[in-house]
Amino acid sequence: MCVERVPVSISVCVRQRAAHSSVVAGQINMADPCSFSCVSSCVTKHLNLALALDFERRVIRGKVALTVEALRDRFSALTLDSRDLQIVSVSANGQAARFTMGPKHSFKGTPLDITLPFDLSRGQHVIVEVTYETSPSATALQWLTPAQTAGKTQPYLFSQCQAHHCRSMIPCQDTPSVKHTYYAQVSVPKDLVAVMSAMRDGQEVDPQDSSRIVYRFRQPVPMPSYLIAIVAGALESREIGPRSRVWSEKEFVDKAAFEFSETETMLKTAEDLAGPYVWGQYDILVLPPSFPYGGMENPCLTFATPTLLAGDKSLSNVIAHEISHSWTGNLVTNKTWEHFWLNEGHTVYLERMIGRSLESEQFRQFKAMGGWKDLQDSVNTFGANNPLTNLVPSLQDVDPDDAFSSVPYEKGFALLYHLEELLGGPEVFMGFVKSYIQMFAYGSATTDEWKNYLFTYFKDKVDVLNKVDWNGWMFTPGMPPVKNQYDTTLADACIALSQRWIKAKDGDLSSFKESDVKTLSSHQIIEFLSLLLQEEPLPLTHVKKMQQLYDLNASMNAEIRFRWLRLCVRARWEEAVPMAMKMATEQGRMKFTRPLFKEVFNFEKYRDEAVRMFVAHRAAMHPVTSGLVAKDLKLDANTASL
Repeated sequence: MCVERVPVSISVCVRQRAAHSSVVAGQINMADPCSFSCVSSCVTKHLNLALALDFERRVIRGKVALTVEALRDRFSALTLDSRDLQIVSVSANGQAARFTMGPKHSFKGTPLDITLPFDLSRGQHVIVEVTYETSPSATALQWLTPAQTAGKTQPYLFSQCQAHHCRSMIPCQDTPSVKHTYYAQVSVPKDLVAVMSAMRDGQEVDPQDSSRIVYRFRQPVPMPSYLIAIVAGALESREIGPRSRVWSEKEFVDKAAFEFSETETMLKTAEDLAGPYVWGQYDILVLPPSFPYGGMENPCLTFATPTLLAGDKSLSNVIAHEISHSWTGNLVTNKTWEHFWLNEGHTVYLERMIGRSLESEQFRQFKAMGGWKDLQDSVNTFGANNPLTNLVPSLQDVDPDDAFSSVPYEKGFALLYHLEELLGGPEVFMGFVKSYIQMFAYGSATTDEWKNYLFTYFKDKVDVLNKVDWNGWMFTPGMPPVKNQYDTTLADACIALSQRWIKAKDGDLSSFKESDVKTLSSHQIIEFLSLLLQEEPLPLTHVKKMQQLYDLNASMNAEIRFRWLRLCVRARWEEAVPMAMKMATEQGRMKFTRPLFKEVFNFEKYRDEAVRMFVAHRAAMHPVTSGLVAKDLKLDANTASL
């Protein structure tokens, strides 16, 4: 099956791969450094998927038919992204096509080079069908044993394709610059239910195996490959609104229905701000605890971590964030991962505008202050001179997973808020955001395209825009060149209480009372603890007194518990170490798991315990999480997999 000649299209792609210059200050090369696909030659318009899930072997047997449009004449070859896939056969319009696998790259995987048995003219379509099987170690997939689920009786599978992992599940043009519709048929054992990031389109007994069911899905809105998502497990659902259901194992489903009961109100608020919701259904799926993120904005089916089930709806801002992605991220998408801030900065901005509508402007200001602290934490972690703290970083030879931080979220938001202040306030600037969404809807954008549109929209304020330090914001590492001033009304009580604890001597501890935190909201307690984490570690006497009065060990709010346990470990409270390790391993949300492991690792006496706990729990972790925690604990691949 080797290709004797290197086709023209592939040699062009090879030259492009070798010539990536990626991001230079003020200039952005359009080739995607995280993909082998040659999007100047052809683009995928539709995927038709037939997937059979094999839980015993932990693989998906798949067949994907890609409808590909040629973008140049004499088009006869294409390159798809793949990672650890076993390719069985390739055909083009039903005729056998030759293919070869290129050299394996550490995080990009392997280019799948396909030679068509005919030429196409510009504008013509071809259906390229690939039959394949995934690897048990596919980075997009996590296979859970029954013991790893809430119900303990059925296995479970979920995918997480962002940023560049879809290629380990489906051979495709795995770049956010390409958008396509999809249709899927998924065969699973009859005791399981399958759902995808698409509209449900019925089910039937598998005609090839009566012990299995085929679920069908259609996604009529073009979207990038990283938003393809699949879940199979013992799922139940409850209706929570006219276009929304919540899905989870039955052990969580009623709790989740309560927690997310305000989803429709948030959707309507977002529509008032950003325009019509185009995706039809908006469902929420609560995943098992090992899911590595707070949420994932898969169209029609937001994924949510069970750490959101606090029982008091206080963590609903995560759902506001994922709802906002329906416009910024899913409808308008960053063209490459170097422009990730276009997805996340705008989404945080829209999420906080929803908070402003449903709560107050003071609440938005309060959340913005918290975001600034998150940004400072990320800059401190990476280092103020680290180019990955640029708003628009170069990802040439950089794994996008390694670049993940709050920088694109909070530096992006800070820029948008700064522009809002310069250009006339929230209503005026939200008008631009809505217009930007309409302008680039169903497509992908770069920072330059966004900036050009900003100058066009505010053509009467170009003099103001020309004074912005664009290079300082976009292409300079560290904190932004401007520190926004936020209203501190809701933060004042948190600041005052944290300062009392920071300044208190042992003799002052009797002045603290249980009532100190009684009037504070969950958001304010989180802020209080965050402020303490920015300072030198508190004395152990203080932390023990805080527990005696405020009983923070009893909090079931994951955001509170996470910060509290970090504070305790930093104060060298040995009793907190097992609690911190328990939280780090009982759930796998990277926001919590990575810092907790790092805190215990930095407690010299318990450094070996952190490593031991990681090695013991690694197999139950999501592959992205385990890989990054291993790096955090300075373990090489061999040590980490003992």
